[in-house]
Amino acid sequence: MPRRQNLFKEISAATKEMFFPDDPLRQYKGQPRSKKFMLGLQSIFPILEWGRDYNLIKFKGDLIAGLTIASLSIPQGIGYAKLANLSPQYGLYSGFVPPLVYAFLGTSRDIAIGPVAVVSLLMGSMLRTVIDPVANPAAYTRLAFTATFFAGITQAALGFFRLGFLIDFLSHATIIGFMGGAAITIGLQQLKGFLGMLTFTPNSDIVSVMTSVFTNAPHGWSWPNVVIGASFLVFLLITKYIAKKNKKLFWVSAIAPLTSLIVATFFVFITKAQQNGVQTVSYIQKGINPPSTNEIYFTGTYLLSGIKIGVVAGMIALTESIAIGRTFASVNDYQLDGNKEMMSLGVMNIIGSVTSCFVTTGSFSRSAVNYMAGCKTAVPNIVMSILVLLVLELITPAFVYTPNAVISSIIISAVVSLIDIKAAIQIFKTDKFDFLACLGAFIGTVFDSVEIGLLIAVCLSFAKILLQVTRPRIAILGNIPRSTVYRSIDQYPEASKVPGVLIVRVDSAIYFSNSNYVRERILRWLTDEDALLNGENLPRIEFLIFEMSRKKS
Repeated sequence: MPRRQNLFKEISAATKEMFFPDDPLRQYKGQPRSKKFMLGLQSIFPILEWGRDYNLIKFKGDLIAGLTIASLSIPQGIGYAKLANLSPQYGLYSGFVPPLVYAFLGTSRDIAIGPVAVVSLLMGSMLRTVIDPVANPAAYTRLAFTATFFAGITQAALGFFRLGFLIDFLSHATIIGFMGGAAITIGLQQLKGFLGMLTFTPNSDIVSVMTSVFTNAPHGWSWPNVVIGASFLVFLLITKYIAKKNKKLFWVSAIAPLTSLIVATFFVFITKAQQNGVQTVSYIQKGINPPSTNEIYFTGTYLLSGIKIGVVAGMIALTESIAIGRTFASVNDYQLDGNKEMMSLGVMNIIGSVTSCFVTTGSFSRSAVNYMAGCKTAVPNIVMSILVLLVLELITPAFVYTPNAVISSIIISAVVSLIDIKAAIQIFKTDKFDFLACLGAFIGTVFDSVEIGLLIAVCLSFAKILLQVTRPRIAILGNIPRSTVYRSIDQYPEASKVPGVLIVRVDSAIYFSNSNYVRERILRWLTDEDALLNGENLPRIEFLIFEMSRKKS
């Protein structure tokens, strides 16, 4: 028998394995004090590490990437601010400060930071249940800043306490379903601007939206808005198709939104189309982000609502950004530090909340464009911030001529890529329960609300975890002919069972919650094996399983 371990050492070892599996302090061991100081600074500001090897060749690639993602960020930022029921300038503010902060703190060189569709819709729908954005826009904006502040606190706390594994509880299948449902919901919400409707339902479910659309048809539609929206939507989808067919022409799709914005604004300006029923973006205040520290609710009746919305929005934003970062890190073969990434996103949103920004995170579409444009480091985020700064300082008054229909078209074309039908089909072929989870999250989002869809996604993810823990897969193993290899007899029909012996493999750790299930399954198989069934075997099997369960627990 091995010697009994000290209780304190056992607890310390288990804690270290759970929260510090990568031993983050190992690089400081045996180093002089000056070296430890530099390593500490590089740990907080990764730019100090990769910045030492930065050169003109890398800057050339980063400059092109920064210019490209800026052409996407500006029109999308305006659109996503409207999606969150905020004034358009807040979308531009959120495209200036947060990317700049992330460039100094982030560990991914591919992620492009800014407002994203799903988080903007989630915030807008949750904030609207607390404060009416039309009746009380000032209080609504303050609540948005409050939610952003607590979203940052949540993200930073998860990184600081190394609790990033909590976001892994949302399964890939439920995220696919939730994203697809959110994409359809976002597209439906854009019908108001696309059709030029003056009255529109405040609900986001598909039944309410379609009822509102067809109830007002056709007299409630503004046909000039429909023509403008449809024309630019076709243009945007064609450019997406061209970029998909030829990867080298990715820039065609990347600059299409900004091109559409400029052309439509110029067209309305010279034709005075706003006087003939074309609805345009409201006036965007000129200048950089004003401070908003005093706008955050730290007390009062809205504090708890701000915390709740912030936690939910922060977790979803974190899930999306970490998934994007891990994807591109694996493609480019570099390591993404998940806990540092959470800290950087948290600090970014905390600073954003006090500089008039709402929740920002990594955008999949802009990150993909950033990668294809040849980014080398996080500098494209700095380039994008500088361009947004120039827009804020110089040309924001011109946006008063920008038609809402074009903004709606840009958003619709952007969220189409969130609907991943191929992934859903693959999930159906692989795991039917996963597909049900995917379908449940999708239906909940489309037919009720984003919050219900998210709740269903979380519940189904936990249900699958509990099912797999309490009902683990157990396989009977057989010998592959002319080898010493043993495999499942269900997967390998040629495998033969060993006479007089029942060999099983439990595809999970054995806990108190599943030990009885494992025991019953094995005893049932033993009952079917007449050659093995006798009065002496059963107590021994039960004893062995009990011992395994006790030790594992």
